[in-house]
Amino acid sequence: MNDLMPALYIGHGAPPLLDDPTWSGQLAAWAGDLPRPTAILIVSAHWESAPLSLSASGAPLVYDFGGFDPKYFRETYATPDASALASRIAAMMPATEPVHQHTSRGLDHGAWVPLKIMYPDGDIPVLQMSLPTHDPQRLLRLGERLRPLREEGVLIVGSGFLTHGLPFLTDWRLDATPPTWSVEFDRWAGEALARGDVDELAAFAERAPGMPYAHPTVEHLSPLFVTLGAARDAGTPGNQVIDGYWLGLSKRSLQVA
Repeated sequence: MNDLMPALYIGHGAPPLLDDPTWSGQLAAWAGDLPRPTAILIVSAHWESAPLSLSASGAPLVYDFGGFDPKYFRETYATPDASALASRIAAMMPATEPVHQHTSRGLDHGAWVPLKIMYPDGDIPVLQMSLPTHDPQRLLRLGERLRPLREEGVLIVGSGFLTHGLPFLTDWRLDATPPTWSVEFDRWAGEALARGDVDELAAFAERAPGMPYAHPTVEHLSPLFVTLGAARDAGTPGNQVIDGYWLGLSKRSLQVA
């Protein structure tokens, strides 16, 4: 390919996202504007595992949620074999970042929910990679190592949620007024992303307003740093394709060149 495939950071939502016409429409339209990927490598907030681990092609989906309509536990998303991509990634990693090829783990909802919307035909190989750490600097380096995949048409996706203070939500309507901590963190992050200020973003725990309510645990923000590391230049502002709120949480999503 003459041009690099973009890299994305997306908010993935819970399974009811599949039935949300607004957000699902935004994700579908976004995918329609992208070049067709040769494969997809997705890093989800819902797989925290070290050493770095890769999913198994053909394995059943992971239904890592509860309290939702039983229909979501019957969802399927079969995609072509991605073992060639898994081998490629394993060969790219240094000895300090060993890779474990999982034999039975499929895609979790942080991967299959948005991908069912964006690529509903399931005709693109998909591989999920675990989060081996929450250290922003190490995740930036990981994304940088993965960057050459973009030259091969691989779409690298970090899947999280820009704010994720679920324990502090008091209004669970999809169109709920976002709490102050969510608005403040979203505004801060949006401005930092617009400047390409990776150092500011990496220091979110100390510098971001709305903490720790916006991220009482950080796994939904961590995939952002893989995406930023995979950028041609991590300090170049990306295109903030989606913004707004869902359940009062920021669904701001990013595309980097």
